[in-house]
Amino acid sequence: QVQLVESGGGLVQPGGSLRLSCTTSGGIFIRYVMGWYRQAPGKQRELVAVIGRYGNVNYADSVKGRFTISRDNAKNTVYLQMNSLKPEDTAVYYCNAHSPTSRDDYWGQGTQVTVSS
Repeated sequence: QVQLVESGGGLVQPGGSLRLSCTTSGGIFIRYVMGWYRQAPGKQRELVAVIGRYGNVNYADSVKGRFTISRDNAKNTVYLQMNSLKPEDTAVYYCNAHSPTSRDDYWGQGTQVTVSS
């Protein structure tokens, strides 16, 4: 069973930065497309950023130029560096591992990010 554990959330002032981490276990990390999603109160979960097995990346328009997704295959970890944070970035952030072959999806428990002065 694949398990994902997120860390790095917290409270930050507008304009500040946070780095989220997500470490996986129980699977072969290099095989997964890794992504970060977020869900704000009263809203649907939305894709923030995704990184493919070979390092190709995509971002939601709302975070382009401010967020950077990366992965360390040796550490089975994916990161989300978030800069210039805005109050509208406030949400629970979830890590996702997607297998393109089996089409299975695995989710972390989520980590809260609050941007407020």
